[in-house]
Amino acid sequence: MIALSAAGASLVLDARGPGLPEVLHWGADPGSSQGTAALLALRPPGPPRPLIPSQGEGWFGRPALSGHRDGTWRPTRFELTEPLAAQPPAAGAGADAGPGAGGKIVVRAADPQAGLALDSELELTAQGVLRVRHTLTNTAQTPYTLDRLAALMPVPAQAVEILDFAGRWSRERSPQRAALRQGAWVRENRRGRTGFDAGPLIAGSAGFAFRSGQVWAVHTAWSGNHVQYVERLADGRAVLGGGELLEPGEIRLRTGQSYQSPWVYFASGESGLDELSARLHRMLRGRSHHPATPRPVTLNIWEAVYFDHTLDRLLDLADKAAAIGVERFVVDDGWFRHRRTDDAGLGDWYVDETVWPGGLHPLVERVRKHGMQFGLWFEPEMVNPDSDLARAHPDWFLADPARLPAEQRNQQVLDVARPEAFGYLLERLDSLVGEYRIDYIKWDHNRDIAEPLHDGTPGVHAQTLAVYRLLDELRARNPGLEIESCSSGGARVDLGVLERTDRVWGSDNIDPIERQSIQRWTSLLIPYELIGAHVGSSPAHVSARATDLSFRAATALFGHAGIESDITGWDERDLEQLAQWIAEYKRLRPLLHSGEVVRADHPDPAAWLHGVVAPGREHALFAYVQLETSAFEHGAALRFPGLDEDADYELTVLPVVSAAPQTWPQWAAGGQPAVLPGRVLTTIGVEAPRLVDKPGQSFVIELLRQG
Repeated sequence: MIALSAAGASLVLDARGPGLPEVLHWGADPGSSQGTAALLALRPPGPPRPLIPSQGEGWFGRPALSGHRDGTWRPTRFELTEPLAAQPPAAGAGADAGPGAGGKIVVRAADPQAGLALDSELELTAQGVLRVRHTLTNTAQTPYTLDRLAALMPVPAQAVEILDFAGRWSRERSPQRAALRQGAWVRENRRGRTGFDAGPLIAGSAGFAFRSGQVWAVHTAWSGNHVQYVERLADGRAVLGGGELLEPGEIRLRTGQSYQSPWVYFASGESGLDELSARLHRMLRGRSHHPATPRPVTLNIWEAVYFDHTLDRLLDLADKAAAIGVERFVVDDGWFRHRRTDDAGLGDWYVDETVWPGGLHPLVERVRKHGMQFGLWFEPEMVNPDSDLARAHPDWFLADPARLPAEQRNQQVLDVARPEAFGYLLERLDSLVGEYRIDYIKWDHNRDIAEPLHDGTPGVHAQTLAVYRLLDELRARNPGLEIESCSSGGARVDLGVLERTDRVWGSDNIDPIERQSIQRWTSLLIPYELIGAHVGSSPAHVSARATDLSFRAATALFGHAGIESDITGWDERDLEQLAQWIAEYKRLRPLLHSGEVVRADHPDPAAWLHGVVAPGREHALFAYVQLETSAFEHGAALRFPGLDEDADYELTVLPVVSAAPQTWPQWAAGGQPAVLPGRVLTTIGVEAPRLVDKPGQSFVIELLRQG
């Protein structure tokens, strides 16, 4: 019997038999230090639940492992080849935290008759997040074609509802809920990249919410094709599962060859989605390579100039940016050869001499003179057919050259797994990073990967690994380089790419009404400092909706903040307000990028209340946002979750990110900060500002503990 525990979560395995260990429990810590008898009480009725269940053991659900040898098949019966033992956490992952800090279990097993060996790694992080991956090796003399290898964890009968996400360009991660009945709810992504609908798949108790209910989640940390699912059998057993989605013949193992699955993450919460989210955030923040703080205020020029690049215009934009406090200036698409529109030049990664006769140096020098960092946009994995690269190397497409798939955004996909293409990209990017001392790359990916053919076989697996290697090598050559994962906006958001990048672009849609939802559900998986959130123009370029600057600023405050607009055309009053917002962001980012994200279960669906509470609960920031007109004449009281109920808090409204309501609530009307007990603020709440008839308005409140 082996148990790991950390931060109120545990994993319990029964490895007493010769076969693969059985998962007795995963989720809330039941107090597994009570001994073997107590652990055995966790055993559910019915057949066993091994790591890789098989039909021979009574599992008639989706197989976790399937494959064949040129059409012949033999069921597996893995047996342990080494005794199991819990290992301490890896250095830097809670290893010095003592008992209850998690740990790692490595399962080594083999089935000589099937000609397969299996190594499984199960790691419970110090924050209580479980991650699992399998390595399968062909030990026979004939090739083995792998069709599927998934990681599974059981969920209890209390899981009766499902939450996952739909999504499309400019409307990423739209939540959808359903009942968990008998059968499987399967989400397969075949787009060759993480999709607009990507996120954790969650099972929970009836009516679970942000602050209540039990929840269990799975997330596949992989930037290519993948699958996530929840399944309940007729015997009552239910599992969450995830892994890479393999196309026919994509993984064919010769003798001695191995396939390693991506990490699949499992997280749970006993008191709602916020607890689950907090575990994931703490895990990410505990990484040794988590991006440094403070996160610099970023101005990206895309919605300011699009392809209309001129030195004078960008110098003026850089001057304006520096004057209001911007810390990073990013040149987007349009700087390289032949790139005056989006139908040519992609892949020709040389500065366009006709637009930039002196190279980018004059602009970079001005940016650095102002003390700002310099960033540059690339889309390395894509190529325009109308480009020097495509004309010279038509065989570099990730496709059948005799019948290319339909273009998306005038693009085809470059086969990065081809050594020559990989070498070209690494040389070009590394050369430009070195020449201009680039601090930051916006790494884009603007089309799905359709019919990917690499050396005659499906190519998404090889492409994904090659892109990971390219990112790793570029960062190894350029320590300190930051990279943003952008993919038609927010398509590539997963824990695989975030091992190699420093933030994601939440969406190409920066209309703040839309961004409130996009950022809310993106931040379920990753914390605010990893989500690019910019103040844009009004009307918004994607939705054409006009909104107040205060609301745009309040929305972008809760993220890695920046600007996406031609501020050279803004009037002085708006520029001054923008400068004040930047100053407030700089003051508040230590809280925003280290505190716990909390989302109130506000009773009025027309308005949301969300915030960030410092780890010590001495400081908090909340935004009350009106998303649509309310059915009620008066807004529901604001109850602030996560505060210290035994302390008093001073409440201050931040005017630069707050509207002037129709009627000021009494606690905010006196011109002086109100001081109220934490217990009142969390259980009774305070009167909401009257914004019920003003959608697209915000009210941001700072709370400071007294004494």
